Amino acid sequence: MDNKLDSYHLPVTGGNILRFAFPTIVMTVFNTFYTMVDGLFVSNLIGTDALSAINLTAPAIGLITAVSGMLATGGSAVVMRKMGEGREREARQDFTLLILANAVVGAVMMLLGYAFMDDLLAAMDLSAGVFAYCRDYLSRYLIFTIPILLMYNFSLYLIAADKSALSLKCTVAGGVTNIVLDYVLIALADQGIRGAALATGIGYSITAVVGFLVFRRKSNLLHFEKPVFRGRVLFHASANGLSELATSLVSGITTLLFNLAMLRYIGEDGVAAITIIMYVLMFVSALFIGYSYGVAPMISYYHGEGNREKLKKQISFSLRFILGTSAVCTLLSILATPALVAVFTRPESPVYALAVTGNRLCSLALLFLGLNVFASGMFTALSNGVVSAVLAFSRSFLFTVACIELLPLVLDVTGIWLATPAAELLGVLMAAALLLKYRKRYGY
Repeated sequence: MDNKLDSYHLPVTGGNILRFAFPTIVMTVFNTFYTMVDGLFVSNLIGTDALSAINLTAPAIGLITAVSGMLATGGSAVVMRKMGEGREREARQDFTLLILANAVVGAVMMLLGYAFMDDLLAAMDLSAGVFAYCRDYLSRYLIFTIPILLMYNFSLYLIAADKSALSLKCTVAGGVTNIVLDYVLIALADQGIRGAALATGIGYSITAVVGFLVFRRKSNLLHFEKPVFRGRVLFHASANGLSELATSLVSGITTLLFNLAMLRYIGEDGVAAITIIMYVLMFVSALFIGYSYGVAPMISYYHGEGNREKLKKQISFSLRFILGTSAVCTLLSILATPALVAVFTRPESPVYALAVTGNRLCSLALLFLGLNVFASGMFTALSNGVVSAVLAFSRSFLFTVACIELLPLVLDVTGIWLATPAAELLGVLMAAALLLKYRKRYGY
């Protein structure tokens, strides 16, 4: 038995699963936390117009996240399945090829971003002040496109290589760096929203640098090896990660639709309010995303090994854990709404009242969100990218767009707040049906 794979040969118990996933959960939650700190600094030191600008640039930034998520999760599943099958050298060659592909894709995306940035922002018909904030933020953020793609990939590959603790340390180091630089660049150096973008990019780059140094060492389970170009590997990684591409990409589109709906029904105060609510939802989502990312390499390995008993135990525990956590998170979000909103805006602000009402209604989505995230991630880990993509696309795009467009016609602004819970409910019904359909095929 290869001692580098000891964690994959432990008994499948709740304690062992959580020990494996815990660093990833903390990592993603902390990663989201310091994204929220960005919003906190921006809203309090610059203003709610600048906070709105960060949300308005989210679709463009979401494209970067979408591609990195696709290549990272899809590639990790392909690589770890080969590890489970005992094809270790081939897995390392594929790993190196996928990292190189990320760098090339990042360079192309950065150039396209600068080429089309002004046209995309102009199409939103923003006020001059908000337009300037958007341009300043996005132009600095794009500088870090390649490190951001590598950060997402190295984070997952460190986990797959049984180095979750190191991945966590990188995330914490990046987060602390981001928070410190937010204060230094915004409050002390008077860089405004440009400073927020630079702080985020530099913080993200830490994992990219550490990952590059770690995977140069031949002693690691995964390490760089002279790549062999296999077109099918790139295809399978991309196809397998389609759900993550769909989730991140359509997240940007639906964010844009939410913004347009708010501008239509309320105005720029509504955009600021929904930005605050998205931070709260994003924070809780990170818990489920972290858990799903943490257990995905184990699911892929057991699937490649053909160990249905371990796979069944893994998924059974995961479903119970997510159901219980979802109920607790929903209750806490509803009860803590006033305090959460007050962190971003003053109680006397019109944005405050909007955000309090909206967050209480949107918190209902947390009952269903965790199951949707895990179901999609599970099928990705099982190398069934098509089912994973159908789940993610339906829930994140088809159901959400339909709810955004239809519910406000009946319920006015309340319909906008309820669009996310309604879409997540429809998503979980579809996820339950597909989990039952494929139960016998995978043996869970």
